[in-house]
Amino acid sequence: MGDEQQQELDPDLLGRYTLTTWGYKQGEMVSLMVHLGTRLGLYEALDGAGVVTSTDLAASTGLHERWLREWLRGQAAADLLVSEDGETFLLEPEAAAVLARTGGPSFAAGVFRNLRHPEVADGLAEAFRTGLGLTYDDQGEGSEQHTEAMLAPMARSLLVPVVVPLLDGVVERLEAGAKVVDVGCGTGLALELLADAYPNSVFEGYDVSERAIAAARDRFAGRANVSLHLVGGEDLPATGDVDLVMTLDCLHDMPRPDLAMAAIREAIATDGVWLAKEIRSSPDWQKNRRNPVLAMMFAASVSTCMASAMSTPDGMGLGTLGLDPATLAEMATAAGFTRFVQHEVDDPTNLYYDIRP
Repeated sequence: MGDEQQQELDPDLLGRYTLTTWGYKQGEMVSLMVHLGTRLGLYEALDGAGVVTSTDLAASTGLHERWLREWLRGQAAADLLVSEDGETFLLEPEAAAVLARTGGPSFAAGVFRNLRHPEVADGLAEAFRTGLGLTYDDQGEGSEQHTEAMLAPMARSLLVPVVVPLLDGVVERLEAGAKVVDVGCGTGLALELLADAYPNSVFEGYDVSERAIAAARDRFAGRANVSLHLVGGEDLPATGDVDLVMTLDCLHDMPRPDLAMAAIREAIATDGVWLAKEIRSSPDWQKNRRNPVLAMMFAASVSTCMASAMSTPDGMGLGTLGLDPATLAEMATAAGFTRFVQHEVDDPTNLYYDIRP
């Protein structure tokens, strides 16, 4: 670009785009620092410790003071720690809820435990050329654990105490002994939560990820009431006797969710319940723009959700935001379901649906 064209640029707009672009690079680098803080247990060490110095943190963790000092200053610069002087640092309780306290619904640092491998980026670049995306097993070692880390805090807080009681008659059936199927079960977290709460019931998990099913089998080793199957939702047996089917944040990842829905209809009992959880979204672009992390959602779709949904030649490619309430209702009706209720749940990311034959 010549000098004359350069002078025609709006300097304020140029500055905005420059800052926005470098802001995303900063986010990438800060993500690595959060990964290190999580991996090394630094947030847990800071939680409840009050105001500390790098020397204090070195003493409590056994780690090198100089490296900790630079990390602490970076975290303060990222507004994740409070520091007035760059020498003393505080992890506030609210920050600890997000970064250190793994049992709460606000915990988010777990998603930084696994970083993307360069070969995954190579595969995604190739997908842009061929149209064929990456399965979850192609998305790098640890991708199954990354998914659980992202979903676990809210699942532990909501699934058993809040969501299941919203489904009329389901708690009573689970207490008495029901047949439960989790389609897209991943590493088995939801199955574990329900199996612990309702030991009289029997549970089956279905997933196409070899690594996820292997992790789930380790999780349930020795438990007689949980069985796992390395197949997709479209291969669910047409038994017609399942009391509760769950698809939790997974239909939009499937190449053929329509086939999975049809299989669920054949598997579910006439009085059974299908619990679906899907990402909050709208077919209206302007409504989606109100989402403060919309850019992250679309990036996650390209790198993860749509990649999986396009991993077969006939993939529908719904992607992270592709299964809004109207689309899900239309597809569920086409699969043979007649009752569709959206429940109000205090979850900023997901919507929950009670779907019945």
